[in-house]
Amino acid sequence: MSRISRRVSAISGSATLAVDARARAMRDAGRSVVAFGAGEPDFPTPEHIVEAARRACGELPMQKYSPVGGLPALRAAIADKTVRDSGYRVDPSRVLVTNGGKQSVYQVFATLLDPGDEVIVPAPYWTTYPEAIGLAGGVQVPVTTDETTGYLAGVDRLEAARTPRTKALLFVSPSNPTGAVYPPEQVEAIGRWAAGHGLWVVTDEIYEHLVYGDATFRSIATAVPELDDRVVVVSGVAKSYAMTGWRVGWTIGPADFIEAASNLQSHLTSNVCNIAQAAAIAALRGDLTDVAAMRTVFDRRRRTMVRMLNEIPGVVCPEPHGAFYAYPSVKALLGREIRGHRPATSAELADLILAEAGVAVVPGEAFGTPGYVRLSYALSDELLVDGLTRLARLLAV
Repeated sequence: MSRISRRVSAISGSATLAVDARARAMRDAGRSVVAFGAGEPDFPTPEHIVEAARRACGELPMQKYSPVGGLPALRAAIADKTVRDSGYRVDPSRVLVTNGGKQSVYQVFATLLDPGDEVIVPAPYWTTYPEAIGLAGGVQVPVTTDETTGYLAGVDRLEAARTPRTKALLFVSPSNPTGAVYPPEQVEAIGRWAAGHGLWVVTDEIYEHLVYGDATFRSIATAVPELDDRVVVVSGVAKSYAMTGWRVGWTIGPADFIEAASNLQSHLTSNVCNIAQAAAIAALRGDLTDVAAMRTVFDRRRRTMVRMLNEIPGVVCPEPHGAFYAYPSVKALLGREIRGHRPATSAELADLILAEAGVAVVPGEAFGTPGYVRLSYALSDELLVDGLTRLARLLAV
């Protein structure tokens, strides 16, 4: 009898957090390291949000247990924010507040899947998705995209992956790790395809406010109203409001789905921290001025990163239109001699870049597509230029 269950033993740790931890350890040891690994805004949480949390600390009800599904005021704020930002109208009873987006993702698949159920997942994909699907007993069916299609999966590719065991499509726009944003007409086409085959759609919309240039965010729930009984929206305050450490996310879904997911959460965590919920209310009830200011800075960094990456021989970086990541191809660098080494994989190349240049990137293996690396531009302009300059020097031939 094994000491650790096979189910949990099969889980891989978060590759993005592992890269960040390694970079921190090197800094602690005295190395100068520029970390492009973690997707965490470098901005402080806006002050009016912090002040709301301070006030909540002194309120007696906030020091006690609260409803598993979330504070009624927060559930109402999420419902109001959703119709304001995406046009999707739901009753607050269809909202479940979770301990960050990751818990929402896990609970969604635990609630939705039976063993053997298949989920179509366009790749590259965020590292947590396959682990959450696997823990639920589901089977991930990847649909691989690349830079030639802008990392977008068309209906024909999705249909080719569908089988009698397909229960759901995971749809992510804007995307982590690629920054891809599906055009509104493609969102609608994919939604109608899913609805026509009776599939559930799990849509992760946590980067909805971080879109650039002519790109437009459109929720698949709004684009295809007939999906309403089979669509689940995952989101949270972490990215757009610079609140990664506050751990407030949410799930929106059909009433029976939310009831079941709430039953699971009642045994898993009970309520989310009330102080963090109070902060989230202030974030969602406020205007989007702070979000717009951060987006402007991200946009500037995005353009700098894409330009500097594409100036490096052997690196091909399509323009990301959302989130705060670039996902360049480094396939042309593999097998090339770099300071006495010939990395054969993007994972080996990432290790070499960290060791030789003090630059932390996440290899494409973590996202299901070897031959690429992910870089976050959610760090200061100065560090961004410093890190990319180091990268260019290392890779220059």
